[in-house]
Amino acid sequence: MNEIKQAEEKKEIKNEIHAHEHKQEHADEHKHEDKNETITRKPKVKKDKAVARGDSLHISKRHGMYICSFISGKNIDSAIEDLEKVILLKKAVPFKGEIPHRKGKGMMSGRYPVSAAKIFIPMLKSLKGNAAVNGLDLSKTIITVASTNLAPRPARRGGQHGKRAHVILEAKEINKQEK
Repeated sequence: MNEIKQAEEKKEIKNEIHAHEHKQEHADEHKHEDKNETITRKPKVKKDKAVARGDSLHISKRHGMYICSFISGKNIDSAIEDLEKVILLKKAVPFKGEIPHRKGKGMMSGRYPVSAAKIFIPMLKSLKGNAAVNGLDLSKTIITVASTNLAPRPARRGGQHGKRAHVILEAKEINKQEK
């Protein structure tokens, strides 16, 4: 007797599963029909600039400001190379103030902001990727805007405040004629 009830229950479950699958197939067909009717491709518009933003980065505003002036006007790849040299202490970033003199062309005084450079390199790689996605020619793309602003500073022990800064990097494709 139990075997007969179990066999009937299995048949009912199979019928329910089959009915559910049948409903899903018809629902999927209706979805595909709706999608095919409403899809219209817009022509891809080439953007004239690429932007990378860093919010509340753990860098000093002063270091960010001098690195921004150091990389602005350069190609993205050359800016990344220069910051890698800064990390290896081979090239100094020009600073103002009572700072020791450094070797280098056009260099009076400078420092090696290693931790800030390590944060800027991924941002520059992101800017490079954004430029590629926007259809800019990477060999002609130059960093036109590099800006650092103060961010809200987190509280530390003893009434001190941590350092934070917002960074904005913009790159545009510049032809030789426009210079």
